[in-house]
Amino acid sequence: MAKEKITFEQFFETVDANNKPFVHELHDYLLKNGCKVTFEEKKNGFLASYKYGKPPKALLNLVFRKHGMLTRIYGERISGYPSFLNTLPAEMVESINSAGICNRLVNNTCSPKCTGYDFKIGDEHYQKCRYSCFEFLMTTGNNPYIKSFIEHELKERMPA
Repeated sequence: MAKEKITFEQFFETVDANNKPFVHELHDYLLKNGCKVTFEEKKNGFLASYKYGKPPKALLNLVFRKHGMLTRIYGERISGYPSFLNTLPAEMVESINSAGICNRLVNNTCSPKCTGYDFKIGDEHYQKCRYSCFEFLMTTGNNPYIKSFIEHELKERMPA
């Protein structure tokens, strides 16, 4: 049986009240800048997946977890805005720090198609998995940095 298509409105109903304004603003911003979005039902709740480009590549996901709503940013072009990473608050840097290492970069044991992230924040060198590296809890303190991160990434992906 085919899965029922989920709309933004259905997804938005499940967003907690504190994050509703931010999620709506982010959704509008991404659509205005050429992103395509799909919504799916997962074990832990709905998933919103935003893609950009031709062919469309993942830019970010909005996912639900036990401790709240998370934004997973795919920072494929972080080399274009390294100084921005130094502005991230301690809570977001700790999230990056606790993310899993990229086994392809560190041990050459992951799929050859998988590409993790190799970057620095301050003097700290990171080699992290693309699926957990930039996964941040949505909070009033984090949300402005999440939006800025997405703006930087999207700008780097846009054709010159």
